[in-house]
Amino acid sequence: MTGEHNHPQLRGQESSSDASSAQASDRRADDNRTVTKKELVGRIADRTGQTKVVTKDIIQMFLDEIISELGRGNRLEFREFGVFEIKERAARKAQNPRTLEKVDVPAKKVVKFKVGRLMKERVGVT
Repeated sequence: MTGEHNHPQLRGQESSSDASSAQASDRRADDNRTVTKKELVGRIADRTGQTKVVTKDIIQMFLDEIISELGRGNRLEFREFGVFEIKERAARKAQNPRTLEKVDVPAKKVVKFKVGRLMKERVGVT
């Protein structure tokens, strides 16, 4: 990555996030923390010049669309990032660890995420 972006508003601008990404990865090993949507909204608003309100609305619409598509049973593929899809977990027998009683666990749907190539490289996932 050269620090330039394909987004028209950011084209030709040096990305401060490239430097902050390097700093973030340095901190990652000893400073794991929770990053909130509010914090991401602030960062993206700063980088794009949009207001936080507009940025928050766009991010929320994006997240709502992901939920809607998964709710319809659709697979979502974001190249280099990863794939979200719904998988059916089969019914099974389990055991209560305290009472050792056998219990039936019904089949259920779960959301699966398969990590994409770029995320694997940047996060170090194997």
